[in-house]
Amino acid sequence: MSTNARKSLYQFAYARSPDQDAPSPVRRPVVVIGAGPVGLALALDLGQRGVPVVVLDDADRIGEGSRGICYAKRTLEILNRLGIGAKCLEKGVTWKVGRVFQGEEALYSFDLLPEGGHAMPAFVNLQQYYLEHYLVEAALANANVEIRWRNKVIAIAPRNDGARLTIETPDGPYDLDADWVCACDGARSPTRAMLGLEFMGEVFEERFLIADVKMTGAFPTERWFWFDPPFHPGRSALLHKQPDDVWRIDLGLGAEADAAAEQRPERVIPRIEAMLGHSDFALEWVSVYTFQCRRLERFLHGRVIFAGDSAHQVSPFGARGANSGIQDAENLAWKLARVVRGEAPPALLDTYERERVAAADENIGHSTRSTDFIAPRSPQETRLRDAALALARTTAFGKRLVNSGRLSTPSVYADTPLTTPDRDDWGGSARLGGPLPDAPLVDRDGRAIWLLEALGGAPTAILARAGADLVETPPGVARLVIGEDVRDEAGLLAQRLDLTPGSACLVRPDQHLAARFRRPSAADLAAAAARMLGGTP
Repeated sequence: MSTNARKSLYQFAYARSPDQDAPSPVRRPVVVIGAGPVGLALALDLGQRGVPVVVLDDADRIGEGSRGICYAKRTLEILNRLGIGAKCLEKGVTWKVGRVFQGEEALYSFDLLPEGGHAMPAFVNLQQYYLEHYLVEAALANANVEIRWRNKVIAIAPRNDGARLTIETPDGPYDLDADWVCACDGARSPTRAMLGLEFMGEVFEERFLIADVKMTGAFPTERWFWFDPPFHPGRSALLHKQPDDVWRIDLGLGAEADAAAEQRPERVIPRIEAMLGHSDFALEWVSVYTFQCRRLERFLHGRVIFAGDSAHQVSPFGARGANSGIQDAENLAWKLARVVRGEAPPALLDTYERERVAAADENIGHSTRSTDFIAPRSPQETRLRDAALALARTTAFGKRLVNSGRLSTPSVYADTPLTTPDRDDWGGSARLGGPLPDAPLVDRDGRAIWLLEALGGAPTAILARAGADLVETPPGVARLVIGEDVRDEAGLLAQRLDLTPGSACLVRPDQHLAARFRRPSAADLAAAAARMLGGTP
């Protein structure tokens, strides 16, 4: 699709809201600031849970340029639950293999999803404007979600019971009250600035050239990363395939590079010609970036909640930006929905901050270590990196030391009050506090389904019957009985969750494992469910 065609398809008209004509500010349960992937995913998730949401965005179109492109398996599972997973798979480029080179030599390859029996692949590459378009389509089809384009928040006044927003529009400003405000307005978050909040962390000076190139290439659909490539000596290079015969190229430039000069075609084109060995390509998008590994100290500030890049920032190595932001949205949506509906106290939202701050710290740690390895900042770091690369040629130990970007994996909420500690021994691949691994099942009608599809977004007890006995499920918790509601014909569900007759697993609305028992009583499940959903055990 041409750039002009995208502009036409992804541009939206400003429409005057009745709220602008009200004699006093209208009050809304939830206002989301920012119609990027995180804000849209959060709004859609809340809307599907029955919560009315207003999304405010200062633009009238979906952003141009590919920007984020790599969406990990867990993110794809979330998008599938929101109803757009199939579109992402159909349009995107699926991959799971990566290769690491030094110079012209291939050091090793890796497989991010070596086992079968999962609905979603390890990764899909998809230009961000496609993802945003699918999210906008789904949001517009949901009666609970309203998107207001060219509505720029210019002031925010926090209150004990919410916040008042002042919004600039083509028709002039108006005020809007909100019980809860979710700031998903990106790395340069105006909301964060208006509240006087500062990031803490590290700013990197290394500059990188990022270019999307349209061409027909013979490269496989894999992630290729070079240290010291012959076409770009002394630096790094990354190559990824996207839909529409577009390829993402990322080249390290050094801290002293002139950002404006490096984006000029007369500088970009020769670099890419050297990499590809030909000039049969067209530039779609070019940018030079630096990055930060930083976060807010706290993500909750009264009734204003930060998610995605407005709350934390990482380097692009490892695809941890958009993936962690969408996982923020999933964690927040079900908790905020329960609070808005009066099903849980506002204190439940403290666990959003606790869990996602820990996830941000994990991602920042991985991102910082990747950057230090890819772009060493001292002779000592360079010697260590080169020694690891030399070892990687011949040893498995050396390969583990090489860090070309630890690719995004979902966080396991190991330290959260919502989880009931294990009292039994467990095997399998499921981890307490982590998202459930998927598995193929067969439903009552003989239809093939997936475990995560069967769970949806409801709190659920997975029960393995022991003869005629079946433990009582707590009120407000759905149940999925193995052998009745679904059949585990491949045996992968029992294997991955280590289910035995009489076992029970409690799953949160975001599909993370909250509790598991070998032989629970009804009281055990009731206490664990209360803890999981924000009550007391």
